[in-house]
Amino acid sequence: MSIFSKLPRLKRIDELVITSFIPPFLVAFSVSLFVLLMQMLWIYIDDLAGKGLGFFTVIELLSYRAVSFVPMALPLGILLSSVMLMGNYAEHYELSSMKSAGMSLVRIMRPLLVFALFAVAFSWYCSDYLIPAANLKFGSRMWDIQQTKPALRLDVGVFNDDFQGFTIHIGKKMGDGRTIKDVIIYDHTESNSGKYTVITAKDGEMFSAEGGNIFVMRLRNGTQCIESRGYQASSQSKYPFIRTGFKQFTKVFDLSEFSLSRTNEELFKQSRQTMDSRALKAAADSMAIDIHKRTVTAGNYVANYLSIFKMDSTYLREELKKANTRATDQASNSGSGPTPLNVSTPIESTFDSTHSISIGVARSTILKRVKPIGVVTKFADTFSDADKSTLRGRAESSARGIQNQTFSTTASLDATKENRVKFIYDWQMKYSIAAVCFIFMFIGAPMGAIVRKGGFGYPLLVSIVFFMLFVILTIFCRKIAETFVVSAYLAAWIPCIILMPLGAWLTYKAMNDQPLNLFEGLRYFLQNLLKRFRNAKTVQG
Repeated sequence: MSIFSKLPRLKRIDELVITSFIPPFLVAFSVSLFVLLMQMLWIYIDDLAGKGLGFFTVIELLSYRAVSFVPMALPLGILLSSVMLMGNYAEHYELSSMKSAGMSLVRIMRPLLVFALFAVAFSWYCSDYLIPAANLKFGSRMWDIQQTKPALRLDVGVFNDDFQGFTIHIGKKMGDGRTIKDVIIYDHTESNSGKYTVITAKDGEMFSAEGGNIFVMRLRNGTQCIESRGYQASSQSKYPFIRTGFKQFTKVFDLSEFSLSRTNEELFKQSRQTMDSRALKAAADSMAIDIHKRTVTAGNYVANYLSIFKMDSTYLREELKKANTRATDQASNSGSGPTPLNVSTPIESTFDSTHSISIGVARSTILKRVKPIGVVTKFADTFSDADKSTLRGRAESSARGIQNQTFSTTASLDATKENRVKFIYDWQMKYSIAAVCFIFMFIGAPMGAIVRKGGFGYPLLVSIVFFMLFVILTIFCRKIAETFVVSAYLAAWIPCIILMPLGAWLTYKAMNDQPLNLFEGLRYFLQNLLKRFRNAKTVQG
């Protein structure tokens, strides 16, 4: 007895549709996930190749990365399987039989819509919970792999410098992989002090010991040459050249630099890819506060020079507290220092009084040298030439300071705003990419009913077209959001806003058994254009 027969509200037609939909969906979802995963593998192949990674390490990395592709593979799987299912029903006239029994297309799609709702919930759960944790694991492990040296490989006739400070050349390697001949080792570990060592041997053997933690080269019948050099050009000192022969010489290398270490995962938690929706929202809000604070600070900087602008006291009390702390620290370190400001005093009165005092001092200083009004014809003549030069220099210096501060603040704010847009876009994409699973059901099922083609070939072509449209819209909206053309909130939902009417139109076409003549309007337009061109040519003739 089937599980569906135990549910009284679930009819046999729903059982038929859902059981026919799940197998192609699993195949389409698996293929989509595999293709996306292989695309990622080609990107990181240079970092993974030659590192001597174990099988389970590679599987661990692929598993972490596969989780991040689930929200992207779900819509493609739903789109492809729904086109295949409805196309197969329409091709074998099963869809026509259902409609002749009084069932509408939406009624036939009802179990698929319920499945799409579960897919929406699962996609959001992956985006908000599973993907941040998987990206954190993947990022830390990939960093460890990138910092790891390639696996040790001593080839014949090649100078190998994998060991830091050493260069090894092997002339011949026997079939057992252990016996070696004509070995040369250049030791540069003491080159900073002018000491160079060269070891040559006719034969020997190499092997790993202590569980692969050390690499041993046991050489026989060789020579060790040590040369010392001085770095002072004027020095007349002579340095000895030491040459020593040996019958057996053992050199041990540490292989710990080739092993894979684990980095603390807490260092990677500040990335957007490792944050859930709450963390992304909190980061975006913090950036908005920082942008407003720096904007107000820039305005107050200009107001210090131009008295026609008023000071914004939103963050001035915080600045006074910081200045008071610095003054207190200076006084405690030096025994005397500037008097701390009274934070309880109103902010406006503090800055107004300070500004008035500075203006009064400057006015009293200048008025001592002002010429009488009766002997001048314009205001600039009231000052002496020296005062004019001083005032002009101060004005130019103040203008340059305001300009430099404005340019610096503007560049910094633009970078922060762009970063905030990225956080908001990633936050909203967690919801919009989940909603696409439901929208694609209204595109795939009607398209299958219209094209009346089952199998895997034609539905795959149709699915790729609509999925590429979604990908292009997503990339385009991200770019226009980062250039501040549209809001990041709107940019994340534009693909859904465009695809939703398209799905409604396709559903309407399929419900009314209307053909999808996409090029009918274009053909009609071209025919009319050609007809007008011929008529005009006839009139001219």
